[in-house]
Amino acid sequence: MPPRIARRAVLTAALLAGPVGWVASAAWGLPTALGAHRRRLRPVVAGSPQFSDGKFHNRMPTPALSPANTRDGLLRQWHEERHVGLPGAPIPLAEAELPADAAELAVTWFGHASALLEIDGRRVLLDPVWGHRVSPSPIIGPTRLHEPPMALEDLPPVDAVLISHDHYDHLDLPTVRTLLRTQRAPWVVPLGIGEHLRKWGVPEERIVELDWDGEHRIGDLVLTCTEARHFSGRYFHRDTTLWASWVVAGPRHRVFFGGDTGYTPAFAGIGARLGPFDLTLLPIGAYNDAWHAIHMDPEEAVRAHGDLGGRVLLPVHWATFNLAFHRWAEPVERLLVAAGARGADVVVPQPGERVDVLDPPPLRDWWTAVGSAGAAAQQDDAGVGSSVLVRALTRLVSLLPE
Repeated sequence: MPPRIARRAVLTAALLAGPVGWVASAAWGLPTALGAHRRRLRPVVAGSPQFSDGKFHNRMPTPALSPANTRDGLLRQWHEERHVGLPGAPIPLAEAELPADAAELAVTWFGHASALLEIDGRRVLLDPVWGHRVSPSPIIGPTRLHEPPMALEDLPPVDAVLISHDHYDHLDLPTVRTLLRTQRAPWVVPLGIGEHLRKWGVPEERIVELDWDGEHRIGDLVLTCTEARHFSGRYFHRDTTLWASWVVAGPRHRVFFGGDTGYTPAFAGIGARLGPFDLTLLPIGAYNDAWHAIHMDPEEAVRAHGDLGGRVLLPVHWATFNLAFHRWAEPVERLLVAAGARGADVVVPQPGERVDVLDPPPLRDWWTAVGSAGAAAQQDDAGVGSSVLVRALTRLVSLLPE
């Protein structure tokens, strides 16, 4: 090979080495993190009344995303406004103080939708996500805005782990692997998610899969899988597993966990059949006009709390990950205005704070001092700007043979 051509080949290889290496790093571990392939899911889910035409459906018409012109606008937002949702200062954490024995009714919020519920002497872990990044990739996707308030290994033994759906900010592979080692409780999940867990090594005897209105008993505790208005998917093939809210009912107390959902009239029916509820945990963050049907805003959360017959409302799905385009503190600010207008009782713990629901503390404003960063703020990868590349990478992996 002539020296000139050889030099050009070396230069080309050097120029490509960086991008190729970066893509390889970004894709590392994707096939495992994506979970079960839809071919494996079909036999498990096909008998559900919610499943038809190859996917799960909401009971009322629910667009997951608006038409193409709106998608174009969202791409511009991801590029231009990804930093709007960052906090203006470090988020203060509380040191979780968990008693040796579970209380009558208490809850510890760890951030986003992750919480430890104590009810009638038992413990239920809700949507645990301790991972640094809610993405199938180790180097792209939204990262945590605060550290986990306590080590996952320090959690006391729990009686059940409840999962609402399979999105990365609710079902986290690193967390599953740790809990598989540190806990012995069953995973109680909507239909199809058990296949993800099986692929990740969770034993069959620790997996309980339910359809909407199905229930599972653990001693005198009843866990009921209830309707939600959302979607599912860990890559391009959407709605291959079911999404759900949950009712946790003991002999003396009842709790509703919304997970992630848009507003639906089904809440009133759930409240009539299974309520009223001493506590509701309802999502208030990551709202946007383009996905109003699948994410509640704070005012809708207060409305749902009323429909459910809730006594105390604890807001979740905010503060920990930058998943939308609203200011960081906006969800809780709007929530308190709406709750005040309706006379609803609200508790807003810091991440890591434990609340005695039967004797809730006075509302303490800890979020105003944190504030919201401006649009020009910069923070490594904490926004959603890389989500387009994530989808491209996962699409490539989804085409690989299983």
